[in-house]
Amino acid sequence: MIRDLVPSWTASAEVYGDPPGARLLPAEEAVVARAVPSRRREFASVRLCAARALAELGVAYRPLVPGERGAPRWPAGVVGSMTHCRGYRAAVVARSGEAAAVGVDAEPDEPLPRGMLETVAPLPRERDHVRELTALRPHLCWDRLLFSAKEAVYKAWFPLTARFLDFPEAEVRFDPSRGTFRADLSVPGPRVGGRELRAFHGRWAAGRGLLVTAIALPQPASAISRASSAREFTPNLL
Repeated sequence: MIRDLVPSWTASAEVYGDPPGARLLPAEEAVVARAVPSRRREFASVRLCAARALAELGVAYRPLVPGERGAPRWPAGVVGSMTHCRGYRAAVVARSGEAAAVGVDAEPDEPLPRGMLETVAPLPRERDHVRELTALRPHLCWDRLLFSAKEAVYKAWFPLTARFLDFPEAEVRFDPSRGTFRADLSVPGPRVGGRELRAFHGRWAAGRGLLVTAIALPQPASAISRASSAREFTPNLL
């Protein structure tokens, strides 16, 4: 599912559930030593995905322990993102010479808890957008997809800025026919390749009771050479 959402210059892996062979390294084990068994299993499974994705890049695995605000500390020369939700774990990585940032998120295809949409989408036009999409395709939980897209945006944003990004500071619009989304920033964006980033572009998919969103921001110097890739994102430097 995740591989269809990311460019060919990334590496990815996913599992549905918790494989019995997933194991943690001692430094990772220490992070979840007091966690409940389910949390320990998902923590191990998503790192198994990361190890498989890194192996595809030819990068040796090292302990992935949470850093500032929980962001994983990837090996030198690698950018990446991990996600897990009920029944699903995934990781996407890329070489830092190819990608400036990656952000992925997965959520159950279920409505947000009552009242949460107002927090996720404090802008009235964003809530109107969700209502319009719900009328168009009522079988899909657009409010939860909006939450997922904003989570993916934050995961791509934070490694570039080391700053918090609040829900109203990224306004998301979906293209339901193309399976894409755009997040316009209302705060100063990070500088990538000497230019300020004012929007993130990503892709989304729904299936197997899941909603998955992904952003892969290419490094400007190599973006043009990859434009012919069938799964390429629109360049994010706008």
